[in-house]
Amino acid sequence: MPVTEQDVLSALKSCYDPEIPVNIVDLGLIYKVNLAPAEGSKQDVTVDMTLTAQGCPEHVNISAQVKSRLEQLPGIRNAAVNVVWTPPWTPERLSPDARRQLGIE
Repeated sequence: MPVTEQDVLSALKSCYDPEIPVNIVDLGLIYKVNLAPAEGSKQDVTVDMTLTAQGCPEHVNISAQVKSRLEQLPGIRNAAVNVVWTPPWTPERLSPDARRQLGIE
């Protein structure tokens, strides 16, 4: 069965920015998921994501965590992570769950 975008997002809910106790999906850091057929029944996945600030010292670790987690999914051959800055992240991207966890609402 092919991996879906929802499978990818569910897997990424186990990835965190170490400075914020909310997963990167609920933080609104994932902008785009692209799944492409690969050899056999495998797929390649590319994720466009951002960070809460351009100077984030954890960007290398977070990207590596995302790539590693995605490559653990059955059916994924390779994962690539593109860190993008457009559009810039804003707190409006926080999910309702993230807002509750952070005490914003």
